[in-house]
Amino acid sequence: MSLTGKQRRQLRALGHHLEPVVIVGQAGVTEGVVAAVEQALQDHELIKVKINEGPETRQEASARIAEATQAELAQLLGRTALFFKKRKKDSDFEKF
Repeated sequence: MSLTGKQRRQLRALGHHLEPVVIVGQAGVTEGVVAAVEQALQDHELIKVKINEGPETRQEASARIAEATQAELAQLLGRTALFFKKRKKDSDFEKF
């Protein structure tokens, strides 16, 4: 599932007020981080993840998280990444 530019813009607008729910520490993207992101995506569909200094760049870390969770990276702004993954059932984002 690839998002169009218009869909990304809408997700960025919806995610503007959100606070990061997962923080990637200095150990980088670990199995625990991926599990926490998957759970948060299942619960909320649209989440922010704060990426702190670690063994990989913020671009590499966000790409690894997106690949591991099959989520879309809607935005990477500074050290904060916005991820989106639509639920199969009971989605709040039917138009995506």
